[in-house]
Amino acid sequence: MNEQWGHQNRDDLAGEHRFGDAGQLVLLVAFVFTWILDSFVIHYSTFAVRYVSPFIRVPLGLVILGLSIFLVTEGMRIVFGEKREIPAVITKGVFGRMRHPLYLGSILLYVGLWSFTLSLFSALLIVVIIAFYHFIAGHEEKLLVAKFGEEYKQYMRTVPMWIPRLSLIVRDKER
Repeated sequence: MNEQWGHQNRDDLAGEHRFGDAGQLVLLVAFVFTWILDSFVIHYSTFAVRYVSPFIRVPLGLVILGLSIFLVTEGMRIVFGEKREIPAVITKGVFGRMRHPLYLGSILLYVGLWSFTLSLFSALLIVVIIAFYHFIAGHEEKLLVAKFGEEYKQYMRTVPMWIPRLSLIVRDKER
């Protein structure tokens, strides 16, 4: 792994769930396999494409994929781009609007791909993927509370876990 993005032996990070990386890889492979097989080979559960125009599905999917790429790259840059000498809760950039932009970006990747073909089997797998990310995010928040205490609890009270509040976006534009 590229040292810049590595998270092993970093005292400024709180850690992650022990099955987080492996679980993400397994779910990625399962999704890609299911999505490709159903969407492009057997076409068993893609009947919804007959009812939703590609002029809606494709642009929407591209916008969702673009947002996904933005959240993941910005989140990675902020978390892994620099080592903080004094560990602290990260609240800048996308982390000032939501607590888990990397995981949300990953979820949006699946949703963006799904929107192109509307595979029902893939949609069911997305539900499992969302539950998995919510589970590992909850675990990591316990680690962050243990490491940062009241500072992280205050962050949890003011910044939503997944979906940014409009007031946070407006507040940032007024600065």
